[in-house]
Amino acid sequence: MTKAVLIEGDGIGPEVSAAVVRILGEAGADIQWERHQAGLAAIEAGSTKTLPDATVEAVRRNGIALKGPCTTPVGGGFSSVNVAIRKACNLYAALRPVRSLAGHATRYSDVDIIVVRENTEGLYAGIENEITPGVVTSLKVATRTACTRIAEFGMRMAVDRGRKKVSVFHKANIMKLSDGLFIRCAHEVWEAAYTDRLEYEELIIDAACMRLVQDPTRFDVVLMENLYGDVISDLCAGLVGGLGVTPGANIGDEAAVFEAVHGSAPDIAGKGVANPLALLMSGVMMLNHLAVARSDTRHKAVATRIRDAYNQAIIDGCKTRDLDGSLGTEAFADAVISRLR
Repeated sequence: MTKAVLIEGDGIGPEVSAAVVRILGEAGADIQWERHQAGLAAIEAGSTKTLPDATVEAVRRNGIALKGPCTTPVGGGFSSVNVAIRKACNLYAALRPVRSLAGHATRYSDVDIIVVRENTEGLYAGIENEITPGVVTSLKVATRTACTRIAEFGMRMAVDRGRKKVSVFHKANIMKLSDGLFIRCAHEVWEAAYTDRLEYEELIIDAACMRLVQDPTRFDVVLMENLYGDVISDLCAGLVGGLGVTPGANIGDEAAVFEAVHGSAPDIAGKGVANPLALLMSGVMMLNHLAVARSDTRHKAVATRIRDAYNQAIIDGCKTRDLDGSLGTEAFADAVISRLR
């Protein structure tokens, strides 16, 4: 049996987490959950921290976690729990697969993009100072180590998944030192080991955004620094139906956290209407990761069963209201489980 940390999060987090855990159990996932808290849920439980030390220690010890959404206040309050756990566990690679869902029509079809985002540096390093009232500076950080590491991760992943092209997004025409370092490192990694296995291109980020909305099917794997990756991953999610149908993972050398990347949606918390699909997809990513990391093909088989079941459920019109359907959280989980059988 594999031990994994479950962080339910807050808002709709406990609801979608419960649905996903139920589906994984019905599918035969051999997971023993160690439950921990983060975000507002941790504060409400009496913690003085939104990311308790016990939660971090559990993720490091088990090496794997499934995480529901946590609230991040805008413009004040506490800092992002998501950013904190990535830093604490050195989860340097964010992975966001985005693909069109059969049975759910959007403006585009046949979208199949993997967004790879450096997760520890850039403006998200969070180094900000108020120099004098009304004047704030924010420091963008780029190191050769991190730029090379994410390029190696992205290209290795692309080859392992049978992908054909990597597109590096940047703003090196303006940010000549930081983004210049990023594309130099990426090109060096490609030139050293991948010229015969991957097509490589570099695109200025604003032009890349235009091309994405013109024809997203021209992209395969896209690689970029932290802030760009945050924006582009949500843009790509919009191409296929939104954040409710896109999974996410934050991966390091010693641990990996799989999470729904949408918000905690406190306005619908407790109403039983939240879509658990994004977290379920993240759970499937977790199982596939375990299959490779732990050399256990049983996880792969269960992941495939679940993916086939939720795909069929969507094709059959079993959708929550964010996808123009009428099912609630548990009813959607029931629809997936019935197709497992």
